Amino acid sequence: MVLAIGAGSVFFSHVNDAGFWLVKEYFGMTVGQTLKTWSAMETLLSVTGLVFVMALNLVI
Repeated sequence: MVLAIGAGSVFFSHVNDAGFWLVKEYFGMTVGQTLKTWSAMETLLSVTGLVFVMALNLVI
């Protein structure tokens, strides 16, 4: 349950995440570019976490 909640909590993160601003400054992107990139990455991370939890549920 904890893993599923953790995976779902990062779905489509937005600009009040400190990591968002670190990525923006480190890679020298605009806010718009970072929002697109960060949202896609966080969504992929969340869906991958969900798939992992569902696969783990089949094993356990």
